Amino acid sequence: MADNSFVLEEYLVSGVENIVQGAVRATLKDPRESIFMARFALASKAASKRRAELESNGEHMPAFLIASITSNCNLHCAGCFAREVNSCSDEKATSQLSADDWKKVFTEAKELGISFIVLVGGEPLIRKDVLQIAANIPDILFPVFTNGTLMNDSYMQLFDKARNLVPVFSIEGERMETDRRRGTGIYQCLISKMDALKKDHIPFGASITVTTSNLDEVTSDDFISVLQERGCKVVFFVEYIPAANGSQDLAPQDAERLVLDANVKKLREAYPEMLFISFPGDEKRSGGCLAAGRGFFHINSHGGAEPCPLSPYSDINVKETSIREALHSKLFSALRDGGVLTEDHIGGCVLFERKDQVEQLLNDE
Repeated sequence: MADNSFVLEEYLVSGVENIVQGAVRATLKDPRESIFMARFALASKAASKRRAELESNGEHMPAFLIASITSNCNLHCAGCFAREVNSCSDEKATSQLSADDWKKVFTEAKELGISFIVLVGGEPLIRKDVLQIAANIPDILFPVFTNGTLMNDSYMQLFDKARNLVPVFSIEGERMETDRRRGTGIYQCLISKMDALKKDHIPFGASITVTTSNLDEVTSDDFISVLQERGCKVVFFVEYIPAANGSQDLAPQDAERLVLDANVKKLREAYPEMLFISFPGDEKRSGGCLAAGRGFFHINSHGGAEPCPLSPYSDINVKETSIREALHSKLFSALRDGGVLTEDHIGGCVLFERKDQVEQLLNDE
């Protein structure tokens, strides 16, 4: 049963706005940064007003878009979902959206009141051309989910100049867990990048894939306090999806989800200045999956509009249409109107659990 007292989309929007307002107060001695933060706060309110106008006319517009700007990545992390479903590879990228294509998407998103566009991959820092486009749209906040290994001096300068680009580092816990999954030396690389960002007063976040092996560690006060001290503002807890054969034992089950929910609740109380998001647990507790435009949607590197990165199915491409039309695609509409997103399920990703049902909806078209 959903906990209607917790509405994930409202928590996300208000949480980001609180971080922005806090940054305005904390950066009054830095005119350049405080001006940007104040401007974004106004832009966020204007975007909320635009979404409310559309809602009053019977059209729901999500506040969030997830954009996979490349299918390439320089790491081979153990159990990587994107590689298992072939949305990420080492092959030369072909037929992917150009920087101009993404500029069109970002511009339309701004006009529709979409306030937050999450940039993912692959490894998004491979597409500096797209990040430079995003940097020039200050009314939208772009969290950039990165493994951190490609963040050189040039990128540090870009993140310093364009405060609407917020790096979000993928980390698995302390050194042993992070290096075991991502490669030797990755943990220290991430820590050094965090320290460099803190030195320049650049906000950042962390993304953690929660497994049965790291659950206690990544939700502990010891680990979170280290992130906070280094300047981390937002933490994403994402339950591991066992797409790879032999990795099912790493996926959280009901007992682990109860622990995760309880620990995240404690962290929200203990660190009110930080934002904590748990997927898909927060969705289950707040009325169901937010994919397919209920709260967000996904555009893959080729332009296909998908319900979610974990549900890589599409019947429409933004190369050929607008993102507004994509949100009303037959597949999105069937998922929203058919109740799939709000049906009770085990507790993990409902679309992944019911991928056969999603495929059938796609085939029925």
